[in-house]
Amino acid sequence: MINRRNFLINTGLAAMGGLLANDLSAQSLFAGAAPMNRLGVGLFTVPKLLNEDFAGTLKMLSRIGYKEVEFFGPYSFSTKADIEGWKGAAAALGFDGSGFFGHSIEDVKKILADNGLTAPSMHTSLNTLKENMNELAAAANAIGAKYLVLPSAATPPNLDGYKKQADEYNAIGAAAAKHGLHFAYHNHGNGLKEMNGKIPMELILESTDPKTVFFQMDLFWTVAGGIDPVAFFKKYPGRYRLLHIKDMSKDVRFSGDGGDMQQWMALFPYLTDAGSGVLTLKAILAQAQQSGVEHYFVERDLAPNAEDALKKAYAFLHGLQAKA
Repeated sequence: MINRRNFLINTGLAAMGGLLANDLSAQSLFAGAAPMNRLGVGLFTVPKLLNEDFAGTLKMLSRIGYKEVEFFGPYSFSTKADIEGWKGAAAALGFDGSGFFGHSIEDVKKILADNGLTAPSMHTSLNTLKENMNELAAAANAIGAKYLVLPSAATPPNLDGYKKQADEYNAIGAAAAKHGLHFAYHNHGNGLKEMNGKIPMELILESTDPKTVFFQMDLFWTVAGGIDPVAFFKKYPGRYRLLHIKDMSKDVRFSGDGGDMQQWMALFPYLTDAGSGVLTLKAILAQAQQSGVEHYFVERDLAPNAEDALKKAYAFLHGLQAKA
């Protein structure tokens, strides 16, 4: 399984209302769209800060203005393999915390509540989703999370492999639904390039149950894979429920199919603070809301200064709402 931790180790409803015009008016952009009033942060943006001061970091996010956070694993209830694998990752990354960073669920609930934060989403591994769903679901329900998100998956060699992944996601989605939760898949670079006349990501979207399997779009990797986010949101309304908001300093694409870490590594220098790059975030976010995205998490992997990056992103995104 490919995931962000392994990468860092190796590198050190149908659309509601009328469709918005290309020059979306300020009045229509965020009108009546409550989700964008609750901007969130993918906590993989601030792992070292959380490791040093978990409660203080969440307080800092709240003070900036963020309302939601998204946790990443492994957790104390993750599979043994995930926990053991994390030990090696931690040494390479320079911090040893993950999940709830040693805090009990009751502590986490209190810290979130004290800072006016909610945690609607938790990233976790395929192993934990398949083997420890009961424990994972219990923790998610305890902190109020509704989405269990797989942050990445291996790149199959053919479309049959992607169809098998879709079948696996259907099984996980059904299992999560029994606990009152939703399963979602987050894309990296793999599956975005056409293969034998079909884009694998579309095959997964079209082969999974829309009632139990949802998606989290990562804007940076989606664009890098040659996919237009607006077009995908329009084509698959209701499927994308979560979004990672990122930006590009330059319009770049993967050198190949986007399915290996070397290609990801080559594009990381082009990550930039939301609002300071070339992505048409105003149009993308407007269509995301039209198509049913519920949760918006700012994420800036490897930010030189995570707090500064999050402040700049919030100012830009909050400014879009203020103009509406």
